[in-house]
Amino acid sequence: MSEDFNLSCVLFDLDGTLVDTAPDLIACLNSSLKHHGFQAVEADKVRAYISFGAVAMIEKSEATTDKELQAQILETMLDHYQNNIVEHGGFFEGMAETLQIIESKGLKWGVVTNKRERFTNPLMKALKLTERAACIISGDTTANSKPHPEPMFAACKQAQVNPENCVFIGDAKHDITAGKNANMKTLAAVYGYLTNEDKPDSWGADALVESPEHINLWIKTALCC
Repeated sequence: MSEDFNLSCVLFDLDGTLVDTAPDLIACLNSSLKHHGFQAVEADKVRAYISFGAVAMIEKSEATTDKELQAQILETMLDHYQNNIVEHGGFFEGMAETLQIIESKGLKWGVVTNKRERFTNPLMKALKLTERAACIISGDTTANSKPHPEPMFAACKQAQVNPENCVFIGDAKHDITAGKNANMKTLAAVYGYLTNEDKPDSWGADALVESPEHINLWIKTALCC
């Protein structure tokens, strides 16, 4: 850890990093597939593609290649998801404690996600995180989304912190790229939604974390330096 690094804020990607949204998203996808006359898909087939959005999930379900039908499935899925935002999922094991530890150390924390505000804000509210987060930046909050650094800088402005004193944690290559583009420390959450093709050790993150507990250990080390 460099001597000039002064950790002041921990930023999280949302899906696959802070929150395990897979159970709800997959349930809503399958509900939509059935509604449009298709078979439900096995969770393992689409879980790894959640970080790439609902369209990617629908494509990986292989229900249909018809773009018009895919658009209809998407609309039904997202409407259902908006009304069932946290029916099955929630924090990854240990994440609630990690947020408490971050707050107890006087650090700020926030969220930078490519998820649209339509879904981010209700999810944060349902988990009682809205008032606790120093910043909440969604995929449509700024003109550009990750891997562009614009949402990272917007998060820092909202949280009133400097990018070089932040760490960004995410489970996709575009998360790590976004953090690095903003001159932040980065942690790759390998407990998240990774595909078989993903090679997180090649993303250039400062460290790989296998659980929220590993995040705690990294923070402890950062604060000791």
